[in-house]
Amino acid sequence: MEYAKKTGWIEVICGSMFSGKTEELIRRMRRVQFAQRSLAIFKPKIDTRYSVEEVVSHDAKSIKSITVSCSAEILEHTLAGGVEVIGIDEAQFLDNGIIEVAQTLANQGVRVIIAGLDTDFRGIPFGPMPYLMAIAEYVTKEHAICVHCGDLANHSHRLTKSDKIVELGEKDIYEPVCRHCFNKLKKKNAD
Repeated sequence: MEYAKKTGWIEVICGSMFSGKTEELIRRMRRVQFAQRSLAIFKPKIDTRYSVEEVVSHDAKSIKSITVSCSAEILEHTLAGGVEVIGIDEAQFLDNGIIEVAQTLANQGVRVIIAGLDTDFRGIPFGPMPYLMAIAEYVTKEHAICVHCGDLANHSHRLTKSDKIVELGEKDIYEPVCRHCFNKLKKKNAD
């Protein structure tokens, strides 16, 4: 028995704030455009920091996107088929249904590229991201530079006193820090 070969897979781009995750997602999607492949890019409705209609990186690179309230909407937009590559930004803000959505799309032969924070401001795995990393064929961990010591940063330190898990912000609310500085700041804030 012969099976038709249709290849799909999942790629995850993760890291702290200011590590270049969205920039890398945009870079990969631009290459898809250059190759003249059909694509769709999605972002959660909650992410209104730079634009409602575009995925925008901290360094102002942007690409047109579709805003969704929940992960099921991604499938609704792609049911007609024909999309070869799907990009999803800020996946940590989506519901856990994104895991099944990514699997379904990859199983249908779609290349799924997902970017998001791997941990929250407390250093705890964020939303569906650890599950997405576990099922992905490819995982890219991006790093920022620690603003305190210059080492590689893998944590997003929150500068405000809020304990809400989701608090949108930029450099006014978050800074990238390394493990050592993150632990020092955590201890200092606990005192």
